[in-house]
Parts: sequence; C-alpha cells; structure tokens
Amino acid sequence: MNAADPRPTPVREPEGPARPRRLFDRDDEWAALTAFAQDPKSGPGLCVVSGRPRQGKTLLLEALARATGGFYFSGQEATEADSLRRLGEEYARYRRAAAPSRWPDWKHAVDELLALGDTRPLPVVIDAFPDLVEASPALPSVIHGALRRLAGPARQNRTRLVLGGETAPVMSRLFAGSPLRSIAELELRIQPLDFRAAARLWGIEDPALALRVHAVVGGTPAYRYDYVNDDVPRGPEDFDDWVCRTVLNPRTPLFREARHLVDEETGHGSHGACHSALAALASGCTTHGEIAAYTGQQLTDASRALALLRDHGLLLSQPDGLRPGLVRHRIADPLLAFEHAVVRPRRTALESEEAGAVWRSARADFSRIAEDCFAQICRHWAEHFAAPATFGGAPVTAAYGSLGSDPDSPEAHAAEVVVRGHDGQGPTRLLSIGLARLGADMDVEHLRRLHRLVDAVAAAGEDTGRVRPALYGGRGFSPELHAAQDRGEVMLVDLDRLYRGH
Repeated sequence: MNAADPRPTPVREPEGPARPRRLFDRDDEWAALTAFAQDPKSGPGLCVVSGRPRQGKTLLLEALARATGGFYFSGQEATEADSLRRLGEEYARYRRAAAPSRWPDWKHAVDELLALGDTRPLPVVIDAFPDLVEASPALPSVIHGALRRLAGPARQNRTRLVLGGETAPVMSRLFAGSPLRSIAELELRIQPLDFRAAARLWGIEDPALALRVHAVVGGTPAYRYDYVNDDVPRGPEDFDDWVCRTVLNPRTPLFREARHLVDEETGHGSHGACHSALAALASGCTTHGEIAAYTGQQLTDASRALALLRDHGLLLSQPDGLRPGLVRHRIADPLLAFEHAVVRPRRTALESEEAGAVWRSARADFSRIAEDCFAQICRHWAEHFAAPATFGGAPVTAAYGSLGSDPDSPEAHAAEVVVRGHDGQGPTRLLSIGLARLGADMDVEHLRRLHRLVDAVAAAGEDTGRVRPALYGGRGFSPELHAAQDRGEVMLVDLDRLYRGH
C-alpha cells in the first residue's frame, strides 16, 4: 500500500537466473545480499554497497533486482529535477503504469519507492547514489526520515533498500556522519579479486604466468572481458605479445583506463599531484618523506594527494612491520603501478612507435613492479591462505618491515614479509620474517642474510625466540636451502604453494 493509492502495489515476480554467469567469485557477497533482500521480518531494512569502479558492483546489484523481482535505478550526474524525472519513468516501467510518476521532490519519490515493500520483502536498489547526493545533499536525511516512519510497530513494510556507490567520500560519510549509520543493517565493500581468484577468472593455471598477468591488470573483473576484448595470454611465451596487443595498444580501452581512473576519482585540480604521487610509489618510494622528495612538494602538499588517493581506494597505508611508528604506502591497483612505471613515461612513444620495441625498453621497470606485486602476493598469502600451523599462530598482519637503512647495504635490514599474529602469548607477537624474490634464484646466502636480520631484530629488543624464517621464491631454491628446510631452519614458499597450498 501507499498513502497516495490505497490499492496494493503490483510487483514483478522473480525472473531470470539466480545470478549471471559473469558474476564471478562473489559467492559471499551474493549470499549476504540475497539473505538481506529476502529477510521476512517486519520493518524496512537498509544496506549500503560500495566499491571501486569496474569491480562488478553494478552487475551484482542488477542481478539482485532481477532475481528477486526488485526495483533497480542508477543515478547519473544531473540536476535534481532531471534525476526525479528519470526515476519516475523507471518506476512507471517497473509498475507497468500508463504514465510516468511526476514527483515534486525526493520526499514524495522515496515514500513511493519504499511503498513497494508493503506486501512482501522486496529490494529497492538505488545505484550510483553519490551522483544523486551531489545534486541533492539532503537526500540521505530524507531517506533516514522515511525509513524511521516505516519502522513503527504497527507498520508491516518490508522494503529492503540498497544504496550503491563507488568508494568515495560520499559513501564513507553515510557511515561516518550521516544518520543512516544508526539504521543500516548491512555494509558490503566489493573488493578486487585476490590473486588466486584472478587467476581463475583469466583461466590461467600456470602460477608464473598468472602472477605476471596480475602484475599488469590486478584483480579487477571488468578488465578480463570488456577492456581487452576477451584476449587472454595463450601461454608464457605469449605474455609479451599479449601486453603489446592489450595494455600497450592505444586502440584498446585498457590503454587509457588507469589515467582515466585517477582523473575521474580524484577530481579537477588534483590530477597532477595524484599522478606524481603514484609515479613516486611506482618508482619504489613508500614513505611520506620519500614521496614528498620525489615530487618536489612540501610534506603537507604530499599529504593532501596521498589522502585523496586513499579516500578513493587507490592507495593503501600500513605500519612498517618492524617499526610500527613508520607508515608505508603502496598503490592499491597493479594497473595503476603499471601505468606509472611503464606506460606514462612512454605514452608518446607508444602512440607513434612499435609497441614491441617500447616494451623491450620497459622490461626493467616492469620487473621492479612485478617484484613489488610478488611481495604483496606473499603477504596476502600469509594473512589469508596460510594455515595457522604454518607460522605457529593465526596471522593477523603481514607487512614490509625494516630496521632503517644501512649506508653500505640499504636492503640488509629489510624484509618483505613480516608476519605478526596470535600464538597464545600476545595479540601482535612476531611470528615470521621472510624475504621475497621473484626474479632471483634463492640460495644459502639469502638464508644467511635472513638470519642476520633476525639477529638484528632481536638486538633491537624484539622477542624472536619463536620466529620462523621464511624465503618466498619465484624461481626456485638451491639444494642447500631444501636441506635447510628439512632441518627446520627455514620455510620455503614457491609459486605453486602461493597459488594452491597453505
């Protein structure tokens, strides 16, 4: 029922498949959304779904509406009157009404939409919500008031309102300063696929090839189909050609995607600072001071660019694994690192020269970011895939760690994988210190260096009595290292274990 029309509101019955085939590896998100949408309890419900662009959020929400007979509307950058007109037309099509609804303001529109759930649990999905709020800042308060009015004990409304939007400050404010926070039942953040799921998405079984592809495109589902025309490397020998005909090809959408992603997300006036900060990160800078020095900015100016990138999900920050007072930054999306290390410095050449020659000149830069990608994959494996017994406790964090620079050997007191977690004796006990090398054959010298680092950590006052030394290698380990593993002196983790083991 609704106040304007006492007749029962007709709704569409569920139709189509439960979920589309291209909705890859979102089982947990789909289960959470469908459970929310079909919850039979009385009273309206609110769910907020956010995620960076190209992660499949819209596909997920459209599928939810189709599978449950719900209503779906996607906002656009427009005036309030234009958005209300479009919404009225979509609502009329959904209701199979002869004429579109004409609402004077959002209060009337929201009341009508929420009335769709007067007879049964029914999802009402409003996607691209930040675009609507841009023109109508009071919209979150309007929705909050309407939901509160329907939540009284005498009301039987069971609308399940789903607000979707990209990971941007507007979506963050829904849970930080908006009254909606107090009544939201579910928050879903649609993340990029992890490295294992990405390999399955691309249909790549060879871990070495899967890792190299991941170092280019990361775990964004849209890049698999829409941005490379379903082009997948046919094998390790095809990787170089695949790079040239996709991400280095000015005729493909992927060629300009990273630049557009930054420009669309960060807003006018900040593009240059954000691109420079990403270039600094792609070159190996990880601290605030290093980034400011690379970009030639004051610390405060660099901070603004880093904060903007972080707010939009393009930058991740984490305390150093051995010096927690030092925060290190890294690029969240491998494609952004590839853009700023490989493509951006050579964009003019790529638009006028043969891609193969440009790619050959860029291999050293790609090797550097591939090493960084490998180290991050090792950390992700330690946190999410390694069994608790692997490190003698449940991992909580895995981070890059350092004890400071040695003038004679800057890397001598650094480790790519510092694991902390629970072993029954403390919440952040040091469990493991590990070195990660993708392009080097690891031998006993790496183990000696690792032992020296563990000794240095102990000398700095950390309890290392139960630390498990680990070596993560992309090209294998020497016989001496395998013998050391048999003696319990080190744990060896290769690509096959990273992609398939625990």
